[in-house]
Amino acid sequence: MSQKIETRLFVSTDLSAGGSVVLEKDQSHYLKNVLRLGAGARVALFNGRDGEWVAEIDEIGKSRTSLGLREQSRPQIEEPDIWLAFAPIKRARIDFIAQKATELGASLLWPVLTERTNVERVKTDRLLANAIEAAEQTARVSVPEIREPVRLDALLDAWPEDRPLIVCDETGAGNPIAHVLSEHPFKGGTPSGLLIGPEGGFADRELDRLRQCSFVTPVSLGPRLLRADTAALAALACWQALAGDWTMKRPEGLDL
Repeated sequence: MSQKIETRLFVSTDLSAGGSVVLEKDQSHYLKNVLRLGAGARVALFNGRDGEWVAEIDEIGKSRTSLGLREQSRPQIEEPDIWLAFAPIKRARIDFIAQKATELGASLLWPVLTERTNVERVKTDRLLANAIEAAEQTARVSVPEIREPVRLDALLDAWPEDRPLIVCDETGAGNPIAHVLSEHPFKGGTPSGLLIGPEGGFADRELDRLRQCSFVTPVSLGPRLLRADTAALAALACWQALAGDWTMKRPEGLDL
């Protein structure tokens, strides 16, 4: 593809050669009034299933835009399967977690309510909007799944026993995260999960329950006490560097 496409949009429509896509009001407004694009302009579209496609605007209006699919610029790629479960925090910082966790390649975001969680209501539609925006801006061809909040006990009851869960233990009881991730079963991108507790830490009862789960591995994030959002991103970065896709070559067709 000779022309670099600056604008990327996530859509739910299937994408295939010769197909067309109709955008509704919000995305139409963005293209027409914010970016000031017109007929003939090209944008990149992705849906998390069919890769990334170059589309050309055929018609653009205030509340509706139609585009024709021209060519696939990148195929759908297999991404690391890393879930991030986290205790919700205040609004701006939970938005930050959704954005940055998407940039770092999390495949699923799952809010978890603990005994010391200070936020009882989580707007999952807002988390999804932040994740979509981050995916659009960072050349990712997928958007993480957003799950509804659950209590910690319910999370552990529903957790797949064949998916290791790395618990960032603020008590420092676990081995250093780099040491743990460098060993089996995490090497080679094994589907895994990370659990980040609330600002006040897990309650003693919760730590006891976690230690009873065969799939749980407690880890330490070092000598400093990290804020919850910092801990989530630090743990994800470590996982990607040691067990994820940071050691892989850049996908073909990705021109940044």
